[in-house]
Amino acid sequence: MIMGPRRWRGTKVPPPALAAPPGAAALTGASPSAPPSTLPSTPPSTWQLIREDVACVKARDPAARNTAEIVLTYPGVHAIIWHRLASRLWRRGIKFPARFLSWLGRFLTNVDIHPGATIGRRFFIDHGAGVVIGETAEVGNDVTLYHGVTLGGTSWTAGKRHPTLKDGVLVGAGAKILGPITVGAGCRVGANSVVIEDVPPNMTVVGIPGKVVKALAERRKLGDGRIDLEHHLMPDPVGEAIVSLLDRIEFLEARLTHLQGDLHRTRSPAADAAA
Repeated sequence: MIMGPRRWRGTKVPPPALAAPPGAAALTGASPSAPPSTLPSTPPSTWQLIREDVACVKARDPAARNTAEIVLTYPGVHAIIWHRLASRLWRRGIKFPARFLSWLGRFLTNVDIHPGATIGRRFFIDHGAGVVIGETAEVGNDVTLYHGVTLGGTSWTAGKRHPTLKDGVLVGAGAKILGPITVGAGCRVGANSVVIEDVPPNMTVVGIPGKVVKALAERRKLGDGRIDLEHHLMPDPVGEAIVSLLDRIEFLEARLTHLQGDLHRTRSPAADAAA
């Protein structure tokens, strides 16, 4: 007599697993031993991006006292809020309302960000005024711009014509980054510099045109180390060249004075004999 599995009171026996029919893996295109695929991460919502933009100000601006003050009185924050809204419309193909919102944001903040520009998370414009970001510009996460910065193009042709800034880039006041170039992650661009060539990661660029130099001082990082606030501690190659020239001139003047003294002492006995 064949008996089935014994059932204990208060327990349930799970039903036997059904085997997949032959060829099911081939029909689905999946390997029988392949692990389950992971779903792509959901991109952050516009509201979440705006919240992060506001929150990052406290970490980067010691003058910021509270969230209400940041939301109500920071034109750089207002500019990125307008851009987030305009960019959402632009990417949905609603072009004219997006351009109108962008114009309204420029009118209210003096910051011109094209709605087609791609801007990452935790973006901050300090002392927001006179900033221009072109249509095909791409800005990574944790980027900080100061007033007067331009991310501009160098061509009238369509396509990629504006720069790309990787994560953690800091751009000083008045700097111009022009053309479809890439500024690597963690770079610093000195105030009033003009950058027209690619910059490797974790470098400092100063001057006109921008020259890649090494930092003289130890860099102080913020948070997880991706943000560098010491943008004023930068080497000045032009100033160093001028100082070197002045030192050389001073040395040559001292040498000339010494030679004139030697010449005077050499001629004095002959002049005395002639007299």
